[in-house]
Amino acid sequence: MLTNNQLKFSRLDSGKFFRTLNKRVNAYFKENEIQRTGNWKLHLKTVIMFCTYLVPYFLFLTLSFPTWAQLALTVVMGIGMAGIGMNVMHDANHGAYSSKKWINKVLGSSIYILAGNAYNWKVQHNVLHHTYTNIHGHDEDLEAGRILRFSKHAKWHKLHRFQHYYSVLLYGLLTFNWALTTDFQQTYRYLKRKLSFGKFPKPSTQWSILIFTKILYWSLWIVIPIIFFNIVWWKILIGFFIMHYVAGVILGLVFQLAHVIEDADVFLPHDSGTMKNTWAIHQLFTTVNFSTKNKIMNWFTGGLNHQVEHHIFPNISHVHYTKISKIVRETALEFNLPYNEYKTTRKALLAHFKHLKHMGQKPVLTA
Repeated sequence: MLTNNQLKFSRLDSGKFFRTLNKRVNAYFKENEIQRTGNWKLHLKTVIMFCTYLVPYFLFLTLSFPTWAQLALTVVMGIGMAGIGMNVMHDANHGAYSSKKWINKVLGSSIYILAGNAYNWKVQHNVLHHTYTNIHGHDEDLEAGRILRFSKHAKWHKLHRFQHYYSVLLYGLLTFNWALTTDFQQTYRYLKRKLSFGKFPKPSTQWSILIFTKILYWSLWIVIPIIFFNIVWWKILIGFFIMHYVAGVILGLVFQLAHVIEDADVFLPHDSGTMKNTWAIHQLFTTVNFSTKNKIMNWFTGGLNHQVEHHIFPNISHVHYTKISKIVRETALEFNLPYNEYKTTRKALLAHFKHLKHMGQKPVLTA
């Protein structure tokens, strides 16, 4: 298989699509005298998301509630957990939250209280996913082991016939796996491949940060509540799992609706390692928007329902996507390029599970 260094995007863009689009988007920010980073709306949302995540946690620890109310608090925490990930951590680790690097670094580090790791996330998301979007064997977001088949290029197993039924159950384990095994596996793999987003970290430093933050995370959510607040251990474990499961389902579905769906193409590079399209045009073929007119979805998902805009301009904060989407759409159509979008979340969900059902069917052998 080709390595990442061997894979190259085409440089041929006779119509100069990206140059035109970039010029128009830059003009939008200049004419309106606004920064490409976050604004007061994002700052307010940050406070709301952290409160949604942490206030129920402190209420759970300090006040007496019936069991059903405690379970409800863990659901709210899961919603807040997903909200921080999509709105705060995501923008910050793209360098889009603020023009100040230290603010991006601090808020990007919020991933540690979400059970993740900043180095791993930046490599998987910023490097592998954003650079090699929906390229089989290079974008790890398409890989789900043997249990799920997202692409026609992936090996088929009999179990996949039922994946459109059981897939959503597995999505809920996304962040729970971060807390347990995924980060350790990724750190080993990425350090071995010498991958990084920016300066390559000293391996001993990365391993130390990973181990320390995991100990801190498990202490915060499991050890401290049991030992210092005398809460029954099984309530803590059940609440912890529910929180992660709610966050995992939300994050899993939002991510899948952008790329693992009927209108999003999955590519294989040519034997020479060259892709058919330029990087920007490639994003249009592999990325899908959904429910962009829904104000609630725009607000809660951190603009991840505007995936086309996000993938072409990942360094622009999501608070601007609704405005620049008109520019992106019109420019794409002007150059006779696709601009994939589902009008509602419901239609996108149906398309996703229809795609999973199709990918779960046994491939037809051709001579």
